[in-house]
Amino acid sequence: MNRLVKTILEKIPVPVFTPLEISMLVPGSANTRYALVKRAIADGDIIHIKRGLYTLSPLYRKGILNPYSVSQMILALSYVSLEAALSNCGWIPEAVKTITAVTSRVSTEFVTPVGHFTYEKVPQKTLFAGVERLQDTSGNVWFQATPLKALVDYVYLHGCDWTSSRPLVESLRIDEENLREIVETDFIELEGNYSNRRVVGFLEGLREELFP
Repeated sequence: MNRLVKTILEKIPVPVFTPLEISMLVPGSANTRYALVKRAIADGDIIHIKRGLYTLSPLYRKGILNPYSVSQMILALSYVSLEAALSNCGWIPEAVKTITAVTSRVSTEFVTPVGHFTYEKVPQKTLFAGVERLQDTSGNVWFQATPLKALVDYVYLHGCDWTSSRPLVESLRIDEENLREIVETDFIELEGNYSNRRVVGFLEGLREELFP
């Protein structure tokens, strides 16, 4: 273990770190720090996720490497949504291999040593309306859509003409008990946030069904 890895273990509490954090811990020139990072990567002690983002190898990692938090760090102006959010909150039975997030920027994807991350553009007035800030026991932080917003993003991106809960149960295999967890304020928070015809129809139809 080189001295950089030892310092990271001692000083950085979360699994993912950046060159800025390294610069605050390791004295000397940028070239010196770069050489230390390069050597640690070559030795397999540090994993290069993408430009400007690193994690320690599982051998040295103290906390859990949370893919939802990694998604947030790859593209800050985004939130976890669609199947990834629904799976994480226990609304759909399937585990997801790709973390899908929504952004206001151009759609893109990153295939990294720690996972596959996609970012889809969904037009809306306020990107973070209906989004929660979550944190796990290892200190990993990320933004995630509420279940209702995750469904709305799904409807938009898949072009679904859904106006009731029936396709949610039949196509996504969502339990009706989960749908009863939606409160009317969830709809109010998203009211007027989307202009897409399918999304508006879905929100209106589902709201009328759940809150007649």
